[in-house]
Amino acid sequence: MPSRRHFLAGSAAAAVGLAALPQLASPAAASADGTGALPHLVVILADDLGYGELGAYGQKLISTPRIDRLAAEGLRFTDAYAAAAVCAPSRAALLTGLHTGHAAVRANPSSGGQGSLGAGDTTFAEVLRARGYRTGLFGKWGFGPELGDQPSHPGARGFEEFYGYIDHTHAHEYYPAYLWHNGAKETVPTGTFAPAVIADRALDFIDTHAAGPDPFLLFLAPNLPHAPSDIPDVGPYASQSWTQANKAHAAQVSLVDQQVGAVVDRLRARGIADRTVVLIASDNGPHEEGGVNPDLFDSNGPLRGYKRNLYEGGVRIPLIAWAPGRIAAGTTSSRPTPLYDVLPTLAELAGAPAPSDIDGLSAAPVLNGAAALAPLHGHLYWYRDEQGVTSRANTQDGGRATRIAEAIRKDQWKAVRFAPARDRTAADSQWAFELYNLTTDLGEQQDVAAKNPSVVASLTALLRASWSDTYPRRAWGLTAVTDATALTVTTRLSNGTSRPWPDARVALRVPAGWTATPAGPAATDSLAPGAELATTWNLTAPPSAAETLFTADSTTSDFRFTAATRFVPLPAPPTEDSYLSDLPWVSATNGWGPVELDSSNGKKAAGDGTPIAFGGVTYAKGLGVHAPSEIVYHLGGRADRFTALVGIDDFSTKQSSAGATRAIVRGDGRTLFTSPTLKGATGPVPIDIDVRGIRLLHLVVEDANANSAFDHTSWAQARVTVV
Repeated sequence: MPSRRHFLAGSAAAAVGLAALPQLASPAAASADGTGALPHLVVILADDLGYGELGAYGQKLISTPRIDRLAAEGLRFTDAYAAAAVCAPSRAALLTGLHTGHAAVRANPSSGGQGSLGAGDTTFAEVLRARGYRTGLFGKWGFGPELGDQPSHPGARGFEEFYGYIDHTHAHEYYPAYLWHNGAKETVPTGTFAPAVIADRALDFIDTHAAGPDPFLLFLAPNLPHAPSDIPDVGPYASQSWTQANKAHAAQVSLVDQQVGAVVDRLRARGIADRTVVLIASDNGPHEEGGVNPDLFDSNGPLRGYKRNLYEGGVRIPLIAWAPGRIAAGTTSSRPTPLYDVLPTLAELAGAPAPSDIDGLSAAPVLNGAAALAPLHGHLYWYRDEQGVTSRANTQDGGRATRIAEAIRKDQWKAVRFAPARDRTAADSQWAFELYNLTTDLGEQQDVAAKNPSVVASLTALLRASWSDTYPRRAWGLTAVTDATALTVTTRLSNGTSRPWPDARVALRVPAGWTATPAGPAATDSLAPGAELATTWNLTAPPSAAETLFTADSTTSDFRFTAATRFVPLPAPPTEDSYLSDLPWVSATNGWGPVELDSSNGKKAAGDGTPIAFGGVTYAKGLGVHAPSEIVYHLGGRADRFTALVGIDDFSTKQSSAGATRAIVRGDGRTLFTSPTLKGATGPVPIDIDVRGIRLLHLVVEDANANSAFDHTSWAQARVTVV
């Protein structure tokens, strides 16, 4: 069954109530500043706010007095960077500490790439929860699918409270019909301007947790000033001779400023400003959509490029840190600081257990007044896979806006290179390589690649080394998995950090009528880096056991983890010949979105499954998945044969010919069938397998070309016959 780390999302959260979930122990260690109380942490991320759109970074036309004051009272980074030139991959990197050569999300959904986080994608919220922080996200999440109970939901990725937008596209609506609150949609009154109510919820979160006893993490992610330029009132810009789009854009930037000011005012009103660290940043460079003219505002300052460009204007961003008593007023830092440094920075400030396999490096010493002690990156890396085109960005790219592109910064050198088309694997000689010296050419106007062949060669090697087709993560934290067949729960406490965890213990809490007995050790004096404490718990169930929630708790000397898993009784095996789209599954995991099948999952009569077409021939019944995927059915030893056609269907082939997958059928852990590589051009593969005696049937689809984009695969006419 699927596992949930730390928090239940969606319907599971709704079932037990977030307030009823186990609370973490209060942190015992002293804070980094020696006061004995861990700092509250606030991260505010604007959407498409350019490097030059704040007064503190040279803006002349748009008023941002509150943020400018924070910059004057705190720390202004001059060389901070988004991890990508568009929203989704930038936010994934911010949350997980991985650059776009390693992160789970490397493109916006419109480009066909994966748009979700998985169960192993540890976020800074999960890391801080292990330290006792209360966590809240308000605003734009940006990763689908738009469902409550799934691994990419904020609640499954460490956020105790969430209010806002799950989906990337939904976040473009300033007057939405609904917003998500934790795992459920909530209708909002017609005409509601969402950024305002989202900001109010963030202030409520401060009010709720200001008095403690636990520290809190507030992540405020307004969808401002992203297009469209919608706002109830353009305010002081009404009399300007600009277009309405430009007036509204300026007002949106000023509203971000006002919301930042409201957060700081609330921190002061609650008496906790001196205990709080506030970070303010943007997810990429300025946009030019919906009629907005970024050149009017000099939105990229002295930099070349806009949103979607890998030149400095597309990825260099404002970053301000404010923490009275910790950060000296009026300081600046030229340390190259990408947003994937946020996770380890927050972890160090909180004394929290950061994963050791991330790309980010902690900038906490810079915030603590010891900048010389802050580790420095050997280089920074960016990847761009984007099919959206805007005119100015395309002009900067020389008409190559839809080509795969990469960029790297090492010391004073900045390189941008473009693939010959949309093929990242093309030979290096086929890429167009540009090289700039940022020390003498911040605007990236003089390509000096031809004069520096050795630099080009070394940076090309680093670009290649920075990309991994897949990036398996080290296990981190606590997971719990139920096996309804064996009547067991297996818990795993995994030390994915670089330090040992003393006195590690795991306990499993079960409802009345159940018992859980560990079959092996559930405690250890010290859990070494990279090690795990795995425990299988044998369950005894009450008569007629129904669906049940089990909660595992784990403690170390400094950290506490919580994981939950559901025991769901196995569905009854088929009693007659059946299409799998009409049978309830035991479990289903999918690389993107829900499994496409009869949406009733067995609650309607045959004949209502998803039609699948191969080579122009349509089959009435089928299952649609996106690699990697696995669907498990309970046959109970009652079936005789399993038959199906499996392949990449006509619809997916028309979208792109890049899909390549492999289908595997397993029975009770034994491989029964493995397909050749499936491509749209080769058509489907027929399956006819003897499944007599098989209890659990697993239908698996794997990526076959290290590129999960466009890997949609269908099982047509998937059917079992009964003995």
